[in-house]
Amino acid sequence: MGNNNQTQKEKQYQSLEKKYETKRPVLKNCLKAFLVGGLFCLVGQAITYFYIYFFNFTEQTAGNPTVATMVFISMLLTGFGVYDHIGQFAGAGSAVPVTGFGNAVISAAIEHRTEGFVLGVGGNMFKLAGSVILFGVFSAFIVALIKTLLIQWGVI
Repeated sequence: MGNNNQTQKEKQYQSLEKKYETKRPVLKNCLKAFLVGGLFCLVGQAITYFYIYFFNFTEQTAGNPTVATMVFISMLLTGFGVYDHIGQFAGAGSAVPVTGFGNAVISAAIEHRTEGFVLGVGGNMFKLAGSVILFGVFSAFIVALIKTLLIQWGVI
């Protein structure tokens, strides 16, 4: 930034702006994000143990139903308007990937429901989800390809 080329009025404006700028409570925001994100993870862990205890899953096999359950819960909370309040309170803590993904998908569907089920809900609900799925699948393919080549070459 060229501070040397600023006029006197620009410098006065910047000092006035700094004087009235709202100070963000960074530590408080980080603590809220940490606690809410941690609470989401605690709920996910409890769901995992539920599947292990009641349905005889192993720790490895309980992951997929746990993720599906967490996405479903976040979608329900979004539909009832609760997730928005959580997001306003927790900020980044509510954007834990699985629950944030479910929230983003359903939010787009709710926002475009007046345009109809096919073009509105169906067409817009996967705008964000589509790119996440695309890059997730592509990344998994590249990692699997590298692992396969390393196995074939005897490195692993």
